[in-house]
Amino acid sequence: MEYAFGILPYILSGAEVSLTVYVITFIFSIPLGIICAVAKLSKIAPLRWIMNFYTWIMRGTPLMLQLFFVYYGLPLIPGGVKFTPMEAAGLTFVINYAAYFTEIFRGGICSIEQGQYEAAKALGMSYAQTMRRIILPQAIKNVLPPMGNEAINLIKDTALCYVISMADIMKNAKVCVSRDFSITGFVLAAFLYLAITFIIINIFRMIERRYMYYR
Repeated sequence: MEYAFGILPYILSGAEVSLTVYVITFIFSIPLGIICAVAKLSKIAPLRWIMNFYTWIMRGTPLMLQLFFVYYGLPLIPGGVKFTPMEAAGLTFVINYAAYFTEIFRGGICSIEQGQYEAAKALGMSYAQTMRRIILPQAIKNVLPPMGNEAINLIKDTALCYVISMADIMKNAKVCVSRDFSITGFVLAAFLYLAITFIIINIFRMIERRYMYYR
C-alpha cells in the first residue's frame, strides 16, 4: 500500500497530459465533425467525394499508425513539418475523431424528417439557416448516446500517446512497472482510467436527462 501511494503522484501527473489531449480533441473534433457531416450531405458531388475519402481513410486505418505518420513520417517528407509530441497527438486525434463524429452527425441529420426541411423552406429560410436553427439542434439531441460512447473511447485511446514518448498515464505506469518489477503501476492506471470514464458517463447521463424534456 505504501508503494502504491508512493508512485500514485507520478502516475497522476500523466493524467494532465491525457486530459489535455482529451480536451483538445473534444473541443476541435466536434465542430469539425459537424462541418464535415453537412459537407457530406451537400449536393456538390466533389465535396461529397472528398468527405467520403476522408472518413474512409481516418476510420479505416489504425489511430496508432496515424500517430506514427504525423509524428515520425511527416518530417521525412521533403519540406515536411516536424511536430512536438503534443502537437502531433492533438492534430492526429482531432482529425481521427472528427471522422467518427462526421458519421455520427450525418446519421443524426438524416434522422430528421424531410417535412421539417420543407416547413423551413416554406418559411423562407435558406439551407444554412435551416441547418443552424432547425436541423442541427435536433440532430445533436439524437446523437448524444453515440457521442457518449466516443467520449469514453477517446479517454482510452489517449493511452496510445505513449508510442510517441508522451508522459501520459500509460507511459508513467509502464515506467513504474519496468523500474520496480511490480504490476501496481498498471493497476493504478486502470483505476484512474475507470474513474475518468465514470465521470464522463455521468456527465453524458446528465446532459441526456437535460434534453429528455424536449424529446
